[in-house]
Amino acid sequence: MTAFITLYSALLRLAGGPFLRSLLASRAEKGKENPARIGERMGRPTHPRPPGPLVWIHGASVGEAQSALILIEKILEKNQTCPVLVTTGTLTSAALMATRLPHGAIHQFYPLDHPEWVDAFLDHWRPDAVLWMESELWPCMLSALSARKIPAALVNGRLSPRSARRWKAFPKTARQLLGAFSVCLAQSESDARAFLALSAQNVSAPGNLKFSAAPLPCDPKSLETLRETTTGRPCWLYASTHAGEEDLACRIHLALREKVPGLLTILVPRHPERGDEILHITRRHGLKARLRGPDGALPDPRDDFYIADTLGELGLFYRLAPVACVGRSFSLDGGGGHNPIEAARLGCAVLHGPAVQNLTQIYTLMDESGAALSLHDEAGFIKTLESLLTSPNTLSALQDKARSFAQDQDGVIERVMNALEPVLAPAFNPAPSERKIRA
Repeated sequence: MTAFITLYSALLRLAGGPFLRSLLASRAEKGKENPARIGERMGRPTHPRPPGPLVWIHGASVGEAQSALILIEKILEKNQTCPVLVTTGTLTSAALMATRLPHGAIHQFYPLDHPEWVDAFLDHWRPDAVLWMESELWPCMLSALSARKIPAALVNGRLSPRSARRWKAFPKTARQLLGAFSVCLAQSESDARAFLALSAQNVSAPGNLKFSAAPLPCDPKSLETLRETTTGRPCWLYASTHAGEEDLACRIHLALREKVPGLLTILVPRHPERGDEILHITRRHGLKARLRGPDGALPDPRDDFYIADTLGELGLFYRLAPVACVGRSFSLDGGGGHNPIEAARLGCAVLHGPAVQNLTQIYTLMDESGAALSLHDEAGFIKTLESLLTSPNTLSALQDKARSFAQDQDGVIERVMNALEPVLAPAFNPAPSERKIRA
């Protein structure tokens, strides 16, 4: 091991346990951890390991977990007797997995990167293949995978220019951590070059799995009810919003409500627990708003805003609204962007702000093909949205381009599965000697 990883592991063994337990307790008090499953974060499982081979997929949070769903389905489709363990690190991603994981898949919270907790996790689950989504690299876990010689692949790998520069300052550590992966599948050619520069193995760029994600689900009855409730009202959606974007939506609504009579603005916050906070924001602007809430309250004809403070219903609102601005592209945290393919696949016209640096490839392709419109500032946002809401032909053309773009990208998952064959082989076709419990 490199000096950094050796020191990192030693410090955690010496004093990391009490600190990390205190951290977990603090997060649980703040509602950021599930107290009933806190043991999973320390490598103590709450589910038995199924017999036979097992594939483990790790995705840190919601974005990675959503990208993993199509991969999980393909793995189970190819080998229905091979269960899939899925780990994530956030409550939101866990709630998503609870509603969308197919039969044959198990969700657990990912253990914090303490060497003893990592060993406990691997001793219990004994994965035959590991698929690591995107690029969250934890030294103890990756070192343990290498030591146990467990086949692993980095899938949908992404390295921002800033992250690439940081890793280049520690080339030996980067090489060792990435050495845990016998295959590295990057989102784009630029990501592939960045991984090659860090000495990753068998690097290729089959494309971004977000392109192949299945359409977001929705309850047909809820959609029918909402369509009946909002009939005759022009509406638009601000999807996956972060702080700052709700204030922006209020100002846009105020600027448009006389030009677009009956306008309904639908907000779906990225974090549903912010519903009450957003309700107060709308009231500060003198707007009438309603929370959807767990009982599915419906908007009143006099409501300006409908706040969907629920989880797993974004597919419902992409089907309801003809146009959506995808959030975290105007947010106060510097932005980064969220996945626009989800909206495009459901025929929703796609708008976005300038801060989409985490998904540059997708947004560039969509903008260049006319499948999305880039908004540079608030004035441009108001002007573009007014044009779309008052010109059905313009809106319909943008919807069609978005839908066609999404359909043209469906081949990514097949390329990814082909590239993963060497890593998945021990799980799909295990030799008798490979079925032993890993040391």
